[in-house]
Amino acid sequence: MSMNYHNYNSSSRFDMVVEIANIALDEFKTHHITRNYTGLVQRYYQLVEEDYGDPRAKRFPLMEHPMFTFGMVAIYLSWVLVIGPLFMRDRKPFQLRRTLVIYNAFQVALSGYMFYEHLMAGWLNYYNLKCQPVDYSDSDSSKRMLNLCYLYYLSKLTEFADTMFFVLRKKSSQITWLHVYHHSVTPLETWVLVKFLAGGNATFPNLLNNFVHVCMYFYYMMAAMGPEYAKFLWWKKYMTELQIAQFVLCIFHTLRALFSNQCQFSKFISALLLLNASIFFCLFMNFYMQSYRKSKAAQQQLQQEQQLKQQQLDATPCKADSNNNNNSAMLAQKLKAN
Repeated sequence: MSMNYHNYNSSSRFDMVVEIANIALDEFKTHHITRNYTGLVQRYYQLVEEDYGDPRAKRFPLMEHPMFTFGMVAIYLSWVLVIGPLFMRDRKPFQLRRTLVIYNAFQVALSGYMFYEHLMAGWLNYYNLKCQPVDYSDSDSSKRMLNLCYLYYLSKLTEFADTMFFVLRKKSSQITWLHVYHHSVTPLETWVLVKFLAGGNATFPNLLNNFVHVCMYFYYMMAAMGPEYAKFLWWKKYMTELQIAQFVLCIFHTLRALFSNQCQFSKFISALLLLNASIFFCLFMNFYMQSYRKSKAAQQQLQQEQQLKQQQLDATPCKADSNNNNNSAMLAQKLKAN
């Protein structure tokens, strides 16, 4: 199994790329004759799995083939975009208060446990923050990180419930494009993590994400407990900022590995991690700016309404005085006439 592709020197890397390109071209020619493009994709995946797949991941359910995860993402999108809205069209929104409290408490506990495990399985003990290659051995620490990566993958599947609850509660304003994209992509990313990269630099974003999710789901849990807890949620505005900070740290961490000659972590994977973090940074930053503008506009409108009310109140005594003066003048004229 060719797991040490990141250790090749420049010339051997070039030879490897040429060899892979030749194999890919030969496979394309073979399948193009019969127009069997589905078989071509399957053959490409088979070649990648044979060369770079982690054989330890085969023992986990859903890890044999990515189509299982693709299928669950497709079901999720079908429910969120079509089935769910049709189901709720003529129904009143569900409250789900107790369900939301229990669900968010579960996510807080799960994220907290995974955050602890990421520290204990590597990042607090022997992982190098500057650069950490993937350990594919059968050591206890390596298997612990592999199991953790699989649990992290499963947790992303459970997070489908976030959007499903929004649909059942008719909270369509919260089902943004960013929300749906995030929940659709992360299961696929984490499947690749378990299958090919269960450890090393690839798990640093997971560590940060678990910490963010502890804070995020704790906020959701308190919000679901009722309006009497709203006074404790003053830190809501900092949640998006925390998410943005997460991606900034991921970008800088990945850049360090990408441009370091001493780092033995795959440059190709580092580039993909950088691309992914950059995309999410841009999306969350755009969401933050739009929310900030809406909040600022709402505050300005509220101030204008308050000023208008104050002007009306100030004008009322003047109008009353004018009416009194008119009445007095009319009374004086009547007395004079008499």
